[in-house]
Amino acid sequence: MQEPTAAGLEPLHAEEGREGDEALARALALVRFLRVRCPWDAKQTPQTLRPYLLEEAHEVADAIRAGDDGDLSGELGDLLLNVAFQIVLAEERGAFGAADVVEALEAKMEARHPHVYGDADAPPDWESLKAAERETAGDPFDGVSAGLDPLSRAARVQERMAGFGFDWPDLAGPMEKVREETAELEHAAAEHAAAEDPSGSPGPAAPPRIGEASPEVVEEVGDLLFAVVNASRWAGAHPANALLGAVEKFERRCRRMIDLAESRGLEWKGADLATLDAVWEEVKADE
Repeated sequence: MQEPTAAGLEPLHAEEGREGDEALARALALVRFLRVRCPWDAKQTPQTLRPYLLEEAHEVADAIRAGDDGDLSGELGDLLLNVAFQIVLAEERGAFGAADVVEALEAKMEARHPHVYGDADAPPDWESLKAAERETAGDPFDGVSAGLDPLSRAARVQERMAGFGFDWPDLAGPMEKVREETAELEHAAAEHAAAEDPSGSPGPAAPPRIGEASPEVVEEVGDLLFAVVNASRWAGAHPANALLGAVEKFERRCRRMIDLAESRGLEWKGADLATLDAVWEEVKADE
């Protein structure tokens, strides 16, 4: 079995080093250089830079989503600058340095890959392994970032409890929960609509504006979304990525529907639902 990496010894993965890797270290030198010579860089703190770090991370994710390697290269540079900045600021206050960051990363990855660094025959269950690492913590959700988007955070807290064995045995459980929460939302929404219009006037009702729902409806919507995230997790799909794909597909189809309608001389903004739906189905069939 591979012994833990000791100070002064090369870890197994060091053999994968490539020419040019040292360029990453120049990002640290760049930040140190700017801290001395630029008033703006000199006055930055971890807190003042936090919004930029989050912004750059999102821009990297956008470039990945777009498949634009040229844009991705630049955005990764901006993100690397922010990471380097946080390390240099930590150096300056005597908290930790670059070596501490990398060594902690190496130790964590070695512990989580016993099939690579040790004698295990297969990869470990990721969540069970991380749960064991946290077994001394009093809060099972310790380390789940409050800054995650809600869909990702829901998936992470579900994964955390799954690591402790609190989970459905298969996809059938989450799917049944989705159906249950759907029925509860329909019931709550119907009660809210009846309370808003006790006369029960006939005819199609306009949907309420976002934010006008009753507390009961909001709670049921949350429960339904949480159940859908669980089903997504059990199906092996990341809910945030899946939803983003659905949003982009909807936008693409809407644009094509509008273009097709206008090419036929249809005033799509005033067209009835049946007319638009027919064009919509054409767009779908053409994909």
